[in-house]
Amino acid sequence: MSASKAPSTGLAASARQVARRYSGGADLPLGGYLVTITTYGTLVTALAALARATGREGPARLSAGDVLMSAAATHKLSRLITKDPVTSPLRAPFASFEGTSGPAELADQPRGNGAEKSIGELVTCPFCAEVWVGTGITAGLVFLPRITRLVMGTFAALAGADILHYVHSWLGREAG
Repeated sequence: MSASKAPSTGLAASARQVARRYSGGADLPLGGYLVTITTYGTLVTALAALARATGREGPARLSAGDVLMSAAATHKLSRLITKDPVTSPLRAPFASFEGTSGPAELADQPRGNGAEKSIGELVTCPFCAEVWVGTGITAGLVFLPRITRLVMGTFAALAGADILHYVHSWLGREAG
């Protein structure tokens, strides 16, 4: 074995040992997670560099309305991406259909190993996707604030409409 391969082989073996010790036998795609967080960090760094290069600054502070609308929009959009039947073709390369998980929502399970599995977890888990969605909304507030507020308002209204659907269904069951 050449001297140039020995350190990388040792590093790879060390990484595998750390992953085995950490996971305790669970099927955790730590390498895929590393790729995912590296991609996220690179994206955020690129957005910050682009904002600086174009002279854009974020607001000094966010209003309570922006925070609430952003939270509702992030919630709705992350569920739309990860659970809605219409977006299932986006999840299909990385997940398997398992059935339904609620009204108008699908239960998909990540599949594969490594990066495939970590992407599968990202596109099937609303809590995982909301980090990316929230970052996109924040970037939108820096680069296209008027359009972003319009989009946030739309998705916040949809989140509110979802709540009203649940209340309507609950009231119908209580009355019946």
